[in-house]
Amino acid sequence: MIQQPLRIALVGNPNTGKTTLFNQLTGLRQKVANYPGITVERKAGTSIMGGILHTVIDLPGAYSLNHKKLDERIAYHTLIGLNEVDQAPDLIVFVADSTHLERNLFLLTQILDLGIPTVLVLNMADLARQQGIELHEDQLSERLGIPVFALSAHQGKEITQFKDWLSTQALASPEPLTWITDPDLTSSISELTEHWISPHTNIPDAAQCVEASRMISDAQLPDPVFETGHKQEGSQLINTIYEKLLSSGKNPAALEMLQRYAFVDEVLDQSYTEMEKSMKITERIDTVVTHPVAGPAIFLGLLLLMFQAIFSWATPFMDLIDLLFVNIGNAVAGALPPGMLNDLLVEGVIAGLGGVVIFLPQILFLFFFIYTLEGTGYMARAAFVMDGFMARIGLHGRSVVPLMSGFACAIPGIMAARTIENWKERIITIMVLPFMACSARLPVYAILISAFVPATPVLGIFTYQGMAFFGLYLFGILVAILSAVVMKWVLKSDAKSPFLMELPDYKLPKWKLVVTNSLERGKIFVTEAGKVIMVLSIILWFLASFPRVEIPSSGFIGASEQPEDFYTFDTEESYQLRNSFAGNFGQLIEPVIEPLGFDWRIGIGLITSFAAREVMVGTLSTIYSIGDDDEAEESLKEKLVNDINPKTGKPTYTLATAVSLMIFFALAMQCLSTVAIVKRETNSWKWPLIMVTYMTVLAYISSFFAYQWISSL
Repeated sequence: MIQQPLRIALVGNPNTGKTTLFNQLTGLRQKVANYPGITVERKAGTSIMGGILHTVIDLPGAYSLNHKKLDERIAYHTLIGLNEVDQAPDLIVFVADSTHLERNLFLLTQILDLGIPTVLVLNMADLARQQGIELHEDQLSERLGIPVFALSAHQGKEITQFKDWLSTQALASPEPLTWITDPDLTSSISELTEHWISPHTNIPDAAQCVEASRMISDAQLPDPVFETGHKQEGSQLINTIYEKLLSSGKNPAALEMLQRYAFVDEVLDQSYTEMEKSMKITERIDTVVTHPVAGPAIFLGLLLLMFQAIFSWATPFMDLIDLLFVNIGNAVAGALPPGMLNDLLVEGVIAGLGGVVIFLPQILFLFFFIYTLEGTGYMARAAFVMDGFMARIGLHGRSVVPLMSGFACAIPGIMAARTIENWKERIITIMVLPFMACSARLPVYAILISAFVPATPVLGIFTYQGMAFFGLYLFGILVAILSAVVMKWVLKSDAKSPFLMELPDYKLPKWKLVVTNSLERGKIFVTEAGKVIMVLSIILWFLASFPRVEIPSSGFIGASEQPEDFYTFDTEESYQLRNSFAGNFGQLIEPVIEPLGFDWRIGIGLITSFAAREVMVGTLSTIYSIGDDDEAEESLKEKLVNDINPKTGKPTYTLATAVSLMIFFALAMQCLSTVAIVKRETNSWKWPLIMVTYMTVLAYISSFFAYQWISSL
């Protein structure tokens, strides 16, 4: 019986319900953050079992401990005690999909080699029964030498039973498995362990068998994180072992895998019965969804529906938020005496934050759809369907996942490109990924589309606004494709890496998990963007409010005593803004951006948005709050539509201006964080500098031609 607090690690393949079990065990007692220096999420929480509070860690999903991928490396280093954040666990709860036990148990055999107390959870037991699968927990437990419990993680009652059961288990290290039957592999592992791993590395004893197997399969030394000595001696020894296995007619790269799967098959023959059935529903659906013609069409159709829904469903909530911030601004303005503090809070902080928070509904709906598609199992099909096309343009089927991640944020997408082993394919994926329309661009797109594109219905369920929204995302995809084609020609490499990806069964998404994750992403959007916008809004308010300029005329437009640069359609507020620090800087760069249809105010937004793209909207909100004294009741959209250029007396913003600005944001590298992560991932300033240069040039040229063409119509 467990009588002391434990560190419990949840381990398993992706798509096994491991995170669902984690959420059920920890409830609200959990914390989600990133591992230091990387964007892989770290989830930890606490759970009370048998009256004792235990720490529970949800490790990233992994297919093996060979740690070629970042998420697998994190899981492996935690399990063997080399992770600086998570200590080695006292107990492993291995979560397996009951409907795909053969695939899941490969990783379990590696886990058991580590000698850490382990229990096996057969999740999705209800689905297994529906598919005619019989689970023999007792036989499975006896053969593996560890406790086994079958449950369905989404059932609260079964979770309670599992917690009671787990608290009664005795902590005992599993007996070593007898998965190796090949004498040559046995002697090779022993030789490598005794003569090089043990004396020359800091790899823990429990992990040496797993590490030796990996080194033999890969014919290379261990991960650079290990302190190694005598590297030349180690490389020679591995090469000798590799050649010896080859000369005996065996494939060293596949030997470990074949041995482990042979052991798994033997175990399941005695403890797992799968009834013969006609084609599964999943397989019938896949005949259509993964069809070479229908598959891509379905994928594009889903994207169109998703972005139309995002735009349409979010509008009522955005209007409410907009009204809320207008009322807050008016209340604060009325409660405080006129002066600098009043102006700072109303025109700076409230206007800046309101300009971004208004887009929270669209962010929530975007992530809701993404997590729903992931929860149903469709995302893996999208990668599979696009693999052949990706290969033709110089990318990899595995590139689909990072590129889809780019719809949320380019940074985790770039990090996810680590799973692409071929250098050329990985670099191309990283270099084109920022063209994917991330959620930070969404506020800019939304404000301009809602202001300058009519909401006229198209084909019944669509509108011009929804079509424009989808078109911008599609535009980013097409530019990424064309860029990949060019880079495939520029970067010469004939090496190809294989594409392997699990296609999980279709199932209804766990709506509680979908909603929870979407709200978490919305919270991150508000807090992370809010911090930047709060600081920039205060700085921008100061730069846009000073130095104070005195106008001899008391606001009488056209008086002879007014300054020469006080235009006919000017106001005292706009004149003050134009002559402020920010206004002078904006006018300094205005000649460069004027051919794109941009004025100095947009220029200020372009500069501040390098901190984060969504800051563009906050910047315009602050600027127009300072510059429009009589229109405090208007939303930013109305201010943009009604704004008059004091030089010409014509509208500052037109459809041509809006299209030009959206194209610029679709193509330009307006994100310092992305530049920094590319530098770290490529370990060189060469690639981020190339990225910033070619994306900026492409954005400028494209916006120029778009503005000139639309203006001439």
